[in-house]
Amino acid sequence: MMPVIYILALLVTGALVGLVSGMLGVGGCFIMIPVQYWILTAIGIDHTIAIRVAFGTNLLVVLPTALSGALRHHKKSAVLWRQGIILGLASIPFTFAGAWVASNLPGSVLKTIFGSAILLGAFRMATAHPIRVRGEPHANPLTYVLLGAVFGFVTGLIGIGGGVLMVPLMVIFLNYHMHEAVGTSTAVMVFTSFGGAVAYMLYGLSVQGLPLYSIGYVNLLQWLLLAGTSIPMAQVGAHIAHKIHPHGLKWIFIAVMVYMGLKMIGIFSLLGLPI
Repeated sequence: MMPVIYILALLVTGALVGLVSGMLGVGGCFIMIPVQYWILTAIGIDHTIAIRVAFGTNLLVVLPTALSGALRHHKKSAVLWRQGIILGLASIPFTFAGAWVASNLPGSVLKTIFGSAILLGAFRMATAHPIRVRGEPHANPLTYVLLGAVFGFVTGLIGIGGGVLMVPLMVIFLNYHMHEAVGTSTAVMVFTSFGGAVAYMLYGLSVQGLPLYSIGYVNLLQWLLLAGTSIPMAQVGAHIAHKIHPHGLKWIFIAVMVYMGLKMIGIFSLLGLPI
């Protein structure tokens, strides 16, 4: 039985994930994956299995959370559905490829890749002008198919819905307003998280040493605790997002990304900082 303190930690984490998902158009992976990893290793799960379970479970949490947030953003006319559906459908087969690679890499490598990807996304967002002044979003379907393949592979490889990469790319290269990027990214994550979660389930079916109540690399107990609070809070986050100026939203996004990226790489531990 999981200790009560860990159950409470997952419930609180789920609430934060939902809030961040709705506000920023990301799956909250940079909050959820580190917390799951630390809890799993604390209860004695091998660190390589723990990071894979954190990835797979994260994706299953992202699925209903992203759907909840996308519906809220749709009411605000902030979802570009045509582009989002193309991106999402193109991503699904590549989530399986990324998950297969992840299932064959050591946990330490996966943690470093995960943290580095988040830091890269934060850097690009911080160094580029994020707000479209005039013109329309990029409309070439081929571009969206190619980006969908990239997002899908990254989703499978490091267990994220893809929002930490999608939002900066949409803003910087596709000429999206910040709110359009957040809303459309949330919708795309419904597709990427579905494909990734199924892949992690399948690739982990024959693995020994998984925590109780797992289907492959997806742990149903952690999923229930996280999703139970993340889904309603995604509605709150989406509502808050439309009350915040895009410039402020961008810097909230960057700050959280930088912290969790450094945390997963191990920089704070290396420096002896208790954060």
